[in-house]
Amino acid sequence: MTLSGPTAVNHEAGELGSVVSLAASFPGEPEDRMRTLIRRYIEETTIAEWPMMARHSAKTNVTPLALAEAMQLTLTLTPQTRGQEVAQRQIATALENALEARRQRIIISQSQVNPVKWSCMAVQAICTLIAIAMVHSDSRRTSAIAMGLFATGVAVSVLLIVSHNRPFTGDISVGPGPLLQVEPETRAG
Repeated sequence: MTLSGPTAVNHEAGELGSVVSLAASFPGEPEDRMRTLIRRYIEETTIAEWPMMARHSAKTNVTPLALAEAMQLTLTLTPQTRGQEVAQRQIATALENALEARRQRIIISQSQVNPVKWSCMAVQAICTLIAIAMVHSDSRRTSAIAMGLFATGVAVSVLLIVSHNRPFTGDISVGPGPLLQVEPETRAG
């Protein structure tokens, strides 16, 4: 499953929020430790990993230490009730899902529009402009208006593609906001 940049970040934040909520099933030291690990992961992600994604240097093959420790903690918990057993399984699943969403986020940060696609778009635009000019060759004014409208549409399309080509850089970049919204939950308790 391939996600968009914002969707991957929202999915990751949702899974981490689930971990924080489910950790309340293990009150005391396990819950506090889990909240601390999730908070540490979010801080490391926003401070170190986000700039690396903007530079296309983030790596998917490195498992964040805080999430690895959170998974180890989850697997070492000793459930006392049926509810804790279910919560333990769901925490493990949510951590796996958060890691997958992180992987998708990093893959998206490294992607860009293929030059062949850009070339095809340029050739298609030129061919269409020539066709418009030929169809309206008897009326220069109509030809100019039609070509202007089409050229404007192409320019807007190119601008839109360029602005989303690298989703973790620029003025309209995807930020870590959803992850940071999870962090206040990690402080409560």
